[in-house]
Amino acid sequence: MKNILLVCSAGMSTSLLVSKMQRAAKENSLDCNIWAVSQSEAEANWEKADILLLGPQVRFLQSKMKTMVNGKIPIAVIDVLTYGRVDGQAVLNQAIKIIDEFQNTK
Repeated sequence: MKNILLVCSAGMSTSLLVSKMQRAAKENSLDCNIWAVSQSEAEANWEKADILLLGPQVRFLQSKMKTMVNGKIPIAVIDVLTYGRVDGQAVLNQAIKIIDEFQNTK
């Protein structure tokens, strides 16, 4: 199971993206738990995740989030065009690739 956490400013702008990512995971028979939270809820949720993806509108939080997770999980910013297109498959692919690379370095 891959646990993918998306963080945005209010936790709502990523809800459609989460739905599309969940659909893509199901279509590809991937076992994934995907959810979105606001930046204020990230601290209470990151330990349940294998990756933390930041919406482009909160990319400024990247260094703060890296400090918070202290290298325990990878953090990445979702590409602005992919985010704008609400391309669930592309974001899912990005997340899985980063998780796999991170786990292979351990």
